[in-house]
Amino acid sequence: MILHPFLAEFIGTAILLLLGAGVVANVNLKKTIASGQTPWVLITSAWGFAVFVAVFVSAQSSGAHLNPAVTLGLAFAGKFSWSLVPSYFAAQLLGAMLGSWLAYIVYLDHYRATSDEGAVRSTFCTGPAIRNFKNNFFSEAIGTFMLVFGALFIVSPNISIVGSEVENFGLGALDALPIGIVVWVIGIALGGTTGYAINPARDFGPRLVYQLLPRKNKDADWAYSWIPILGPFTGGAAAGLLYSILQ
Repeated sequence: MILHPFLAEFIGTAILLLLGAGVVANVNLKKTIASGQTPWVLITSAWGFAVFVAVFVSAQSSGAHLNPAVTLGLAFAGKFSWSLVPSYFAAQLLGAMLGSWLAYIVYLDHYRATSDEGAVRSTFCTGPAIRNFKNNFFSEAIGTFMLVFGALFIVSPNISIVGSEVENFGLGALDALPIGIVVWVIGIALGGTTGYAINPARDFGPRLVYQLLPRKNKDADWAYSWIPILGPFTGGAAAGLLYSILQ
């Protein structure tokens, strides 16, 4: 068990991004073993399994939010202390940056062999299939709403953090699998419009890492970057508020 909840969030989110970004790199970069395989099946499956592994590792220490939108949604639902929200956000963002950087190091030779900068960027952050900010925002919001709303009904309080005002509503080991399945089905059913970030840290942290890479002609598409941040925050908050009304 990881003793400090913020360290657990950092490590769990790093694992999530290492495995999640890793599968996108595996199917999108040149000369990998999986290059040319059916990417959407591999990507959605691997992200779901990545969530399972990351949750399993961190759940008993932090509740395994691993996602600022989840943390925000739980706070709005009255299931998580607002005083812990900023620290969780910071841990999740830093963990996402570390995980995506580790995936980059693993596939470094393949990044060097790939000249398609759009393919390279896709291994770090999401982008829309059709660029329509209003619809892109809605897609991210509804996908995250389903994630948080589903999580609130699947899991129950399982740990207590010293200094928090409420018991930490998070994912125990048994609930790691159904949450992974929720992420999996969201990707298969709703992810085709924007690549389903459904997690501000998952998109913003790796986008920052990509911006810092020593690559020519890179374009992090900052004009779009607010969508996978504000969309998930909106969906997570709405899910938390609706849950609190229904209870």
